[in-house]
Amino acid sequence: MRIRMTDGRTLVGLFLCTDRDCNVILGSAQEFLKSTDTFSQGEPRVLGLAMIPGHHVVSIEVEALGPPITFWSQ
Repeated sequence: MRIRMTDGRTLVGLFLCTDRDCNVILGSAQEFLKSTDTFSQGEPRVLGLAMIPGHHVVSIEVEALGPPITFWSQ
């Protein structure tokens, strides 16, 4: 999954679970910072297990072989 957050960061990882407050747990997560240069993505930071509070989630996408599927977006 790819989760975009309110502060501009993007986390990519394996969906593990969620709760009634829309908090999301990702496994094997990597963090990508919002780039000021449109051409450079930068190196991801390996987080491992990550909990994303629901109120910080802007959008949730499933990465697949085809184009990403957006399940939820603010």
